[in-house]
Amino acid sequence: MFSGLISETKAQTADQVFRAAGTPQAPKVTVSWNRYYDYDGLTEICAKLAKAHPDLVKMETIGDSYEGRRIWVLTISDFNTGDPDRKPAMYIDGNIHSNEIQGSEFALYTAWYLVENFHDNKFIQELLQQKTFYIIPTINPDARNHFMHQANSPHSPRSGMIPLDDDGDGLVDEDQPDDLNKDGHITFMRRKSPNGRYIQDPQNPLRLIPAKPDQPGQYELLGYEGLDNDGDGKVNEDPPGYYDPNRDWGWNWQPDYIQRGAYKYPFSIPENRAVKDFVLRHPNIAGAQSYHNNGGMILRGPGAEEDQNTYNRDDNQVYDLLGKYAEQIIPGYTYMVVYKDLYSAFGGELDWFHGARGIFTFSNELMSPYLQFDRKGTSSADREAEQYDFNQMLLFNDAFVEWTPFDHPTYGKVEIGGFKKNYPRAHPGFLLEEDAHRNMAFTVYQAFQLPKLVIQDVQTRKLPHGLTEVTATVANTRIIPTHSSQDLKYRIERPDYISLRDSTVVAGMVLENADLNLGKEQKLNPARLEIPNIPGMGYIKARWIVKANKPNLLVEVDSRKGGVVSRRFEPDSKNTP
Repeated sequence: MFSGLISETKAQTADQVFRAAGTPQAPKVTVSWNRYYDYDGLTEICAKLAKAHPDLVKMETIGDSYEGRRIWVLTISDFNTGDPDRKPAMYIDGNIHSNEIQGSEFALYTAWYLVENFHDNKFIQELLQQKTFYIIPTINPDARNHFMHQANSPHSPRSGMIPLDDDGDGLVDEDQPDDLNKDGHITFMRRKSPNGRYIQDPQNPLRLIPAKPDQPGQYELLGYEGLDNDGDGKVNEDPPGYYDPNRDWGWNWQPDYIQRGAYKYPFSIPENRAVKDFVLRHPNIAGAQSYHNNGGMILRGPGAEEDQNTYNRDDNQVYDLLGKYAEQIIPGYTYMVVYKDLYSAFGGELDWFHGARGIFTFSNELMSPYLQFDRKGTSSADREAEQYDFNQMLLFNDAFVEWTPFDHPTYGKVEIGGFKKNYPRAHPGFLLEEDAHRNMAFTVYQAFQLPKLVIQDVQTRKLPHGLTEVTATVANTRIIPTHSSQDLKYRIERPDYISLRDSTVVAGMVLENADLNLGKEQKLNPARLEIPNIPGMGYIKARWIVKANKPNLLVEVDSRKGGVVSRRFEPDSKNTP
């Protein structure tokens, strides 16, 4: 009786849909955020956003991957309110490790959400008028495609696709895991054995658990499914890659015998070089986020204890404010310092961004165990049990390849089974959008707290001999300074400039105490004062002596990470807001 009605039904209009708070009502680009997209899928979404929102999105390439795929970056800003490369900028990337796929969706969700809500949300309008986002959905596109389209396990590969001889036999990638049951996943092999030390879990027969010390075992685990392809008596010892793209960055880099996974030398990986060159071309980047998985962590550096001196109290206060905010809006995530709360790592992206560029940088490890059953702080054994329970109770065993017999040429009769490659490191679909939104909100908050410079007032005072004293107050109304302590220590970026646009300036100084008239004179080019830093939630007072009775009261501030602002004051007014 409904067949005729169904055949005539058209797509629902925005008026027919009751709007959910915080969600765009009628997006120009419709994307399902409960699934994952391969390289071509990501490229298509990027291109659609750029086409649908030409005043907010620019799509360009920063270079090519090892296999020749373009590495895309989206510039997100209100182009009608100034050059995006002159605004304070937030950098976001994802998927540096090939199996950590959801970082791409989280990064791209941020771009989509900002532009699709721009016209209806005043906060986002003001944010994109003042700030810029540079978003690279995947910086490891080759391995992303390999992970999705080839047989892999949830935990491999982490690498890129540069061929390497892992086992030193003169051959390259010749003994990879083999998809013996042809299901698209690399799962485990087990074999029944009276000498095995594993038994089936009485609560869940899909799971193997260690037998008690005085209990006979039933099974032995033989590792991931595969064959001895090169006849050397080993299985799966030469898979693609081996190197770790997050151990290749040129800050505190260490060779492979110290830091496992390091490649030839810093930035020897082409994808990382492309990112490095892009960041160097954009000194306006003041904040950064690199998405990984998993564990529910909000990480900051240093990655190694030796780098503690790259952070001081002022910077740590900024990190702590941002990190605690993230804990509040992303339940189950914990704010942590890499070397102290996790492990030591050398040559990481996070450390290069902060150490070499002075950028306030986080790296969120996505997919918190908390999302499964609203429990935090469980042991690793309990967490493994929860993964099986979650798969059974909420995914209805969709994430598990059930154990099936296989006649292995080396091991004989075995069984193959285990978690599919899309679980448990990757979010199940129904959790993906919520976690993407919460992490997006954190990066938006960090972008909001990037420097916002305001010329608050100008005061003038007549002096003898036709001179006029001009004093300007420039404030930073956000918590992030225009220069981090690391930036100041190594003079990574040029000073900020505060200029009085009057050709008759004869002297200029930065006031240290305006009440006591204490300051430091700048004798060279006094009209453009060089300011080392404008602190977060702080201000600077600049003073000029001008040989004019009515000077030109046009003040300009030019900061790499704080943007460019200017304001003209009338000579006869009180010159206060």
